[in-house]
Amino acid sequence: MKPFLILQLRPEPDASDNEYEAFLAKGGLRPEETRRIRLEREAIPADLDLADFAGVIVGGGPGCISDPDECKPPVEKKIEQEILALMPQITQQDIPFMGCCYGIGILAHHLGARVSKEAYFEPPGAVACTLTEAGRADPVMSGLPEQFNTLVGHKEAVQDLPPGCTHLLASAPCPFQMIRHGKNVYATQFHPEADGEVFAVRIEIYKHKGYFPPETAATLTEEVMAAEVDTAPLILRNFVERYRGN
Repeated sequence: MKPFLILQLRPEPDASDNEYEAFLAKGGLRPEETRRIRLEREAIPADLDLADFAGVIVGGGPGCISDPDECKPPVEKKIEQEILALMPQITQQDIPFMGCCYGIGILAHHLGARVSKEAYFEPPGAVACTLTEAGRADPVMSGLPEQFNTLVGHKEAVQDLPPGCTHLLASAPCPFQMIRHGKNVYATQFHPEADGEVFAVRIEIYKHKGYFPPETAATLTEEVMAAEVDTAPLILRNFVERYRGN
């Protein structure tokens, strides 16, 4: 059985490890079913063949693809370049892909859509997402109710539906919460791997990164811990189950 390739973008070890554990737990994956690459400290091998993997899962991170290059730390520029270099093959060959938060920006940017901070910013917290008609018919959304809560936290967002994409999930604050390119390339603005405990870790680590006023960290932590967000991880589990046999 082929493993899933998990690409992580978080420079902070505690955040990266916590995210990886969340991918395993919420996706129903065992460590031996994955190949984990932390892009802040290692490059994607030149001989890496995506055909050797059941699918690709990309995590989030503090970087914004819409930031000017001169404002990006070297590690963020390196991570961005590594991920973008894979996107032509992923989209052209319709390789199973699940991009979480940062992943939707990478996919949309690669496809030529606008990703910016001009609208749809969301501080850390729970938002209600609603299935579109296409979302109701998508196999990765199987078993989901018409509306459910997800955890979000982002400074930039996709402003328009990218070319060749299908709109799957929407919310009032941010219309493009989940999209699909082709049949197998998925991306979410929210975090399907996260629960309140995961977000509490991120709030502490990123409280000085511009997502929210640092003095509100304790209140935000209480709110995410109390949020009912048990449904959203089914998306990640469905993705894994759909492609596990590839």
